[in-house]
Formats: sequence, C-alpha cells, structure tokens
Amino acid sequence: MSERFNYEPERETYSAARVKALESLLIEKGIISSDTLDKVLDFFETDFGPFNGAKLVAKAWVDPEFKTRLLADTPGAIAELDFPRGMTGAEGEYMELVENTPTVHNLIVCTLCSCYPWSMLGLPPYWYKDPTFRARAVREPRKVLQEFGLELDESVEIRVWDSSAQIRWFVLPERPAGTENLSESELATLITPEAMMGVAKVEAPAS
Repeated sequence: MSERFNYEPERETYSAARVKALESLLIEKGIISSDTLDKVLDFFETDFGPFNGAKLVAKAWVDPEFKTRLLADTPGAIAELDFPRGMTGAEGEYMELVENTPTVHNLIVCTLCSCYPWSMLGLPPYWYKDPTFRARAVREPRKVLQEFGLELDESVEIRVWDSSAQIRWFVLPERPAGTENLSESELATLITPEAMMGVAKVEAPAS
C-alpha cells in the first residue's frame, strides 16, 4: 500500500490514550457506565463485523440462486440468513452489493464522509476516511489500486461507487481459482474486508 495511506504505529497508541481519557471522563460524570462500553465493544466483536460479509460472500459463491437474490435485493437476501438482530436496521437497511467479474472491478468510497456498511464490514479503516483517498479514488482509481498492490489489466473496467447515508455499497469479490473443493465455511475464511471494499482480491490458500 502507498505510504500515503499508511500511518505511524504511534497513531493507534495516541488514539487509544484519547479514547481512554474520554471514557474515564464520561464514566466519572455518570453519562455512561463501564457495562455500557463493554456491551458496545462486544457488539462489534461478535455481532457486527467483516465475518458477516465473509459469510454472505461465501454463501453467494456456492449458491447461484441466493447470489441472484442478493444482487437484486441485498437487504432482503441478507434477511434470509441467521444474522444478529439489527442487521437490516439503520446501518444495513440501504446496503447494495456490486459484483466483481473478469471484466469489471468495483471500488467503494465515501467522498463526503465515511459511510460504510458496518454490519457487513465492521468499522472502516483509517485510510477509508482519509480525504486524500476519498478524492483520488474517484479521480484516479486505477493508480490508487496499484498503490494498494492491486494491478488490473487495462481491459478491466473500474467502477467507483460512492456510499452515503442513503445507500452503502460493498463488493462481491470474484471467487479465486483453485477453491472448488472448499466448503462454504472454508471459503469464508479467505474473504477480507479489503476484498469487499474493492482494494484487494481474494487469494486462494497456498497449496
């Protein structure tokens, strides 16, 4: 990935210290409790996260009829599966999935803010919120993808989708060759948030 989108390790330490200070102040003033924070953290560790998107993509890879429904009505197809309550609520009600193919590659960005399908992909990474990424992804997507290490043939069309409060996009990646004998659950372990954002491809496991 380009150095433009890398951050110093101290950034995490600095952010964690600020969060801890804010947390202590809110608890001290009685605005929230430690139990409330624990519930929020547990929610994003066990209910909302990229494991949901991976499960959805793997299901689409092995079930063509489900894939058709998923692309036609993303929230409706998601509701068919055994996901946690709230999956089609405020953060998931307006989700749309777009499919990568050998001739079309999709890239997700939010030019105005950092709108993101939290329920499927978890919390957005720092670089997704970076104004430079947001501007360049629209202006020169092929070059940005190259900086992420993704080289696409010039014949591949790149489509950029702008997420917003009205609609949150994510990507159905191509299934990699050599995974024909993998089970649905095994396929899910290969799928990354980056692949579902369009800045990477799913790689087959090393033989």
